[in-house]
Amino acid sequence: MQQTPTTKFGDKGRDKFMNGKNTLLEVKNLRTYFDNKEGLAKAVDGVDFEVEKGETLGVVGESGCGKSVTSLSIMNLVPQPRGRIESGEILFHSNGEVVDIASYPPHSKKMREIRKTYLAMIFQDPMSSLSPVYTIGSQIMEGIQLRHNVSKKEARQRAVEMIQRVGISPAEQRIDDYPYQLSGGMNQRAMIAVALASNPSLLIADEPTTALDVTVEAQILDLMMELQEEYRMSILFITHDLDVIGEMTDRVIVMYTGKVVEIGSVQDIFYNPLHPYTQGLLKSIPKIGRHKELSPIRGSVPQIYNLPDHCHFAPRCPERMDICTSEDPPVFNVGENQQAKCWLYDEKGGDR
Repeated sequence: MQQTPTTKFGDKGRDKFMNGKNTLLEVKNLRTYFDNKEGLAKAVDGVDFEVEKGETLGVVGESGCGKSVTSLSIMNLVPQPRGRIESGEILFHSNGEVVDIASYPPHSKKMREIRKTYLAMIFQDPMSSLSPVYTIGSQIMEGIQLRHNVSKKEARQRAVEMIQRVGISPAEQRIDDYPYQLSGGMNQRAMIAVALASNPSLLIADEPTTALDVTVEAQILDLMMELQEEYRMSILFITHDLDVIGEMTDRVIVMYTGKVVEIGSVQDIFYNPLHPYTQGLLKSIPKIGRHKELSPIRGSVPQIYNLPDHCHFAPRCPERMDICTSEDPPVFNVGENQQAKCWLYDEKGGDR
């Protein structure tokens, strides 16, 4: 199946991360569950992936597939008491040390130190993530002072520089503004400034351009790529927008009902998608000049608290076989750097 993305791939050297391991984060068999009145919701159910130093890893899938819960698990911010990391490892590599984030209580001193020093997150809605009772400057300064142990005066000067860096002007005046005094695009830029104030090793961006107009979206994406190069950080970029994935990322993981169903380079995912779900997503993208009708994925996503023991996508899959409705497939290695969780590749020479 050949697909043409509607965006051009960024000139980022997409294969450089495949030439040698330089791992920053390893997520191994992660399971994050929620208790609710309908039953046990397996929001993340056996997820495995890695993030390399300096790369942008995209995470795509329909709403409710577990993208945001995966990011909250990495930050160890799963809402309690109903939510919990049931099992698995979240291994963070830094300065020769490997720490398992999943092994620490969310409010422990060690976990706070990890967040303060290495991790940052841009949430979906800056208006609900930025505190309405503090100026954007004070919120940026807090991260600077926690990370760098500098005076309030120096922290303020650095905050002004950061506000300028994210394109809010005049920075000397805007530093004392409250979030309600800024537009949606400016608040998103302020949220990026707050996230980058501690100079993180890993930035998690959860739908960072949701509800922004296309002009502001383009500016935010360009800004993130510039800052990534400047600060040499890794980005875990979560979105449902495949056009943005084509522009921003080096590799992509595709999620469905709490599981990773495919992982590969951005070229592989767009030009040689393996899993029928990935193929369905790409067929659903509107394209300029396209004369054929869109081909949406038939059926609906199963309820997360009532999932089958076999392949979750089987009821909607045009390639369904008998085994698909009786056994859950393993992950098959197909080619050099691509994996798919699909029984099709048991017959096509994939290695378990």
